[in-house]
Amino acid sequence: MTRNGDKINNQLITNPSAGINCPAKIYVYILKDVGLWVISKVDLNHSHPCCSDRTEMLKQHRELSMFVRRTIETNEEAGIRPRKTYQSFIVVADSHRELSFIEKDVRNYITQKVRNVFEQDDAKEFGKYLLRIKEKNQNFFFELILEGDHSIKHAFWADARSRAACENFGDVISFNTTYNTNNYSVHPD
Repeated sequence: MTRNGDKINNQLITNPSAGINCPAKIYVYILKDVGLWVISKVDLNHSHPCCSDRTEMLKQHRELSMFVRRTIETNEEAGIRPRKTYQSFIVVADSHRELSFIEKDVRNYITQKVRNVFEQDDAKEFGKYLLRIKEKNQNFFFELILEGDHSIKHAFWADARSRAACENFGDVISFNTTYNTNNYSVHPD
C-alpha cells in the first residue's frame, strides 16, 4: 500500500483470487414446496492456492478492538467514508492481512452501532430515505406499505433511469427478495 501525497492508493486487492476465474463452485437450488435448500453440485477444484492459514478471517474469528471502534466512530462523525477508514487501518498495519477485520466489518459497525439503526427502525428509516429522494427528484415514485410491527409489507420505487429501462427492454423486471433475510429471520417464498 502506498501513499500519493495525502491520498491513499485505491488499488488494493483484498481478494486476489477473485479475478482468476476459479472453477470452485457450489450449486444450490430451493424446493419451493417445502422451503428447503438443496446442494446439487460441488466443485472444490481451485485454480489458485488456498490459504488454510487464514482461517482467522472467518467471521467468527474477526473482531474490532476498542481502539478500532473509537476510530470508526470518530471518522464517521467527521464524514470520512467507510472505505477510506478501512484503508487508513491498512496503511497503518502495512497490509490488510495484518488486520483482524475486513471492510465489511467496518461498514456493519457503522450501520449497527454508530448510526444506531435497529431492526424495528429499519422500515421507518427506509421510508424517510425514500422521502428524501422524492424531495430531490420529482420524477421519483415510491409506495411503501408497513405492517403493524413496523416491518415492510410492500415496497416499490422507480426513478427516471428505471422507467427508461422498462421502456427500452419491456417486460423483464428482477427483484432481489433475499437481501438481509437472514438478519431478520425471513424465509423467501
